[in-house]
Amino acid sequence: MTGVLGALSEAWDEVRVHKSRVVLSLVGVFLAVFAMTTVTALGQLVAQVQQESAERGAGRPATIQVSAFDPMTGMPPDAEQWDAAVAELTERYGITTAADVSYGEGLYRMPGGTQRVQTMRVSPSYGELHRKEPVQGRWFREGDRTSLSPALVVNETFLEALGVPDLSSRPTVVLGGPTPVRATIVGVVREGYGSDLIAYRVDRSGGPWDDAGTVDPMQAMYGGPSTLELWVQPDQADQVMETVSHDLGLALGGAQVDAYRQDASGMEETLAMLRLAIRGAGIVVLVLGGLGVLNIGLVTVRQRIREIGVRRSFGATSGRIFSAVMLESVCATALAGVAAVGASIVLVRNLPLERLLNDGIPLADTPGFPVAAAVEGLIAATAVGALAGLLPAIIAVRAKVIDAIRF
Repeated sequence: MTGVLGALSEAWDEVRVHKSRVVLSLVGVFLAVFAMTTVTALGQLVAQVQQESAERGAGRPATIQVSAFDPMTGMPPDAEQWDAAVAELTERYGITTAADVSYGEGLYRMPGGTQRVQTMRVSPSYGELHRKEPVQGRWFREGDRTSLSPALVVNETFLEALGVPDLSSRPTVVLGGPTPVRATIVGVVREGYGSDLIAYRVDRSGGPWDDAGTVDPMQAMYGGPSTLELWVQPDQADQVMETVSHDLGLALGGAQVDAYRQDASGMEETLAMLRLAIRGAGIVVLVLGGLGVLNIGLVTVRQRIREIGVRRSFGATSGRIFSAVMLESVCATALAGVAAVGASIVLVRNLPLERLLNDGIPLADTPGFPVAAAVEGLIAATAVGALAGLLPAIIAVRAKVIDAIRF
């Protein structure tokens, strides 16, 4: 242990004495580790953005979409019968995330007149399943189902058409039909293209405007049947689809039940390839930095050959010379690695990544700075120092005392 500590102390003294040379040799390592760590961290963030972008549309792995209809008439099942069958199914199999979804249009009394707006009726759990992160306000919650003022989540274009800059004034809008009601906008999402107005309503509300006898006939004509989305384990998707089709068909009195997986099933493989490519690019950058350290190390040993010969003449062993030259390189590159990782953390933490990578949409699961990237950067810096110091250390050990003194 004393020998190891002595070798480390000697290596550190050499680093301090030759500060200019060490700093020059470490510029390449610093840039290489900085680039590798930053690219790895940004790569994981980019992969998270790509994953959440796909899941906002198709759902998380694995999302099963289920629909049912009468094979004779093509009509969907009765709403109460459908709700009861779905509730029994999810309770029986312990499915914790299930969302009802229906597409249609609603009448909204805007400042410029009554307009039909694309409207989705969804369960509060739809937000978790599709990673809906409002840029203002919030997503639906269970209490919205019993609210006497229907809760709405709209896109930014809808809010602009309403003439409201933000949600600070608690904006409302009147829903048309034979039983008008004033709905409250609780959240704003960034969706749609151009002038598209989009609104979300909770699947069930507590007011009379959702009763079958009071629904606007024109509004009902533009509405679609409810579908069910289930979030299950990817390895159980095939079994779930088969079981759901069978059990719901029986519960709905022989209705035709279709179940299929709607999420991007190949997303994990694509993201794995992206991460692998990013890691490969970081390794190439690090190798180039290591070559620079090796080159400077060889030149330095040639310049210090007389010093090495003097030390050998005073009794320094081959092992002591080898460890001194090797550890000098390792200590220097390890310090460069610490500095590079610190600079990378500062950069990644302060970049406006959501605005640059995700169109300003907040990430549902924002990853912190990957610890693996920091550890890999430090290990890589130390390994590069060891490899870059190996050849110079071997040359220093093989130098003969008399030749070194004459040099």
